[in-house]
Amino acid sequence: MMVFVGMATATQAQVRPHALGLRVATGSTDGIELSYQHGLNSKNRLEFDAGAYNDNVYKRLGLVGIYQWDWNLTGGLNWYIGPAIGLSLDKYENKDGFIGVGVGGQLGLEYDLNKMKLPLLISLDTRPMYDFISDYKGTNWTRALGVRYTWGKAYASKKKK
Repeated sequence: MMVFVGMATATQAQVRPHALGLRVATGSTDGIELSYQHGLNSKNRLEFDAGAYNDNVYKRLGLVGIYQWDWNLTGGLNWYIGPAIGLSLDKYENKDGFIGVGVGGQLGLEYDLNKMKLPLLISLDTRPMYDFISDYKGTNWTRALGVRYTWGKAYASKKKK
């Protein structure tokens, strides 16, 4: 375990300062999100997603915020993980709208095409969320494809001595 943690901290990804695009999700519900990532440093970023989702039982407008740790695997391939919180306005089985609040996380892989002079970031991720304040309490688990346009110079990784 210590070897893995040491390798992960030694191979930090180069987080982009800004990325804006779409995240198309399927799973417990299907939906599309407008997604913005804001780099904090070479290791961490915030992601904010606003989207619309539906299934046979309910429709949802939601906002999700995620704090992410980002690590490089090789070249432009990175993996990331982090905790999430969500707020939603739901319509469940033709009842009036109600507020939902949930917590969860996100785990994913991404490829930074900036290495090939294309300002794009492509990702595949999964996001389990547990709604604890809602008429529709329970786990909502999605997986998604994200495509984001990036701008700004990547934060430089600090070399360990």
